[in-house]
Amino acid sequence: MRIGLFIPCFIDAFYPKAAIATLRLLEHLGLDVAYPHEQTCCGQPQFNAGHRSEARALAERFCRVFRGFDFVVSPSGSCTSMVRNHFPSLIGNDPVCSRTFELCQFLTGPLGLSELGAKLEGRAALHIGCHQRRELHAAPAVQTLLDAVDGLELVETEADTWCCGFGGTFSVKFPEISTAMAERKLEPILAADVDFLISTDASCLMQLSGVLSRKQLASPRPMHVAEVLATCLEAS
Repeated sequence: MRIGLFIPCFIDAFYPKAAIATLRLLEHLGLDVAYPHEQTCCGQPQFNAGHRSEARALAERFCRVFRGFDFVVSPSGSCTSMVRNHFPSLIGNDPVCSRTFELCQFLTGPLGLSELGAKLEGRAALHIGCHQRRELHAAPAVQTLLDAVDGLELVETEADTWCCGFGGTFSVKFPEISTAMAERKLEPILAADVDFLISTDASCLMQLSGVLSRKQLASPRPMHVAEVLATCLEAS
């Protein structure tokens, strides 16, 4: 089984640890993983801004780059949703689209795993990004894997299903609204006194950790779900 590793722009630029954790985890599971260096942005910013011709060119490029793999795996629900749900409206039903999976979705779906032997001591709030939850319908995959992490207590809050306010170009066009949404999202999480804030998307983590940083709050510690699951390597 050949896996093409798709690393979105936000992870490449700001959260490389999530990319490294994803690679190490997939290799630990015995998979043949390759990172095509010619990959670029999936085109979601262009698509959301209405620049469909530019987004179409990037979608076509993406499918060419990843066509030779059995599966494409990405540590991002947002970009995975772009490929699976929105590429077909741009380029038709290229088979690469249906073979592209978010990391947790891939682990519990094609691989059929429910636990990895990961270990992390502490209490955590879980933010599953809107695309993962509402477009991929893959929130249960994340919940299943994190429920099995030894020592980790997932704390439910009323904000669990709320948007973080990032929304890509939305945060640029409407920064005041975007920031207000992030602050509202964090209020119940801070009240829950958790050690970690775990998310499936680096863009959401950047949004929420930015507010935490401006408030000079050292806790909760933001973590990408790939970093949490990759603790199985240390445990083994």
